[in-house]
Amino acid sequence: MDLKQLDPILQTAGQDEGQLIAVLQQAQEIFGYLPKEVIEYIGKGMGLASGKVMGVATFYSMFRTKPIGKNLVMLCQGTACHVNGSGEIEEAIKTHLGVEEGEISADGLFTYNNMACLGCCSLAPVMMVGNKAYGGLCKKKVVQDLDGIKQKEGAKQ
Repeated sequence: MDLKQLDPILQTAGQDEGQLIAVLQQAQEIFGYLPKEVIEYIGKGMGLASGKVMGVATFYSMFRTKPIGKNLVMLCQGTACHVNGSGEIEEAIKTHLGVEEGEISADGLFTYNNMACLGCCSLAPVMMVGNKAYGGLCKKKVVQDLDGIKQKEGAKQ
């Protein structure tokens, strides 16, 4: 892991604590997640305690401190999705991918996470994979959607 990639970002941010979230976002884009070494490097570069940097990184759900699969599957568990069957969808995802929440599938293509709300209530129940929303889910449809993503990934290789 080449931490020197962060140097231009840290130079621009300087000691401005208000830039921490932007720095973390850029670091996550580079490395895919925020491992301990990156957190410590950012803290040192910005003159902040690494505990403070980790606190911000773990407070916001957009940041990851563990690696993820190629596709992040986010299932909404908000009220509209819950009453429309997100529990059944969750079981279908976990069974089909062979994962528990936060785990990477054996093929490395998927990581599954629950989210409090994705803001797509009219599509309930809904999941997002990357930037695409998949709504009106049922057990059969979620499996078809995941298989479609897997086929597209196979075509890219």
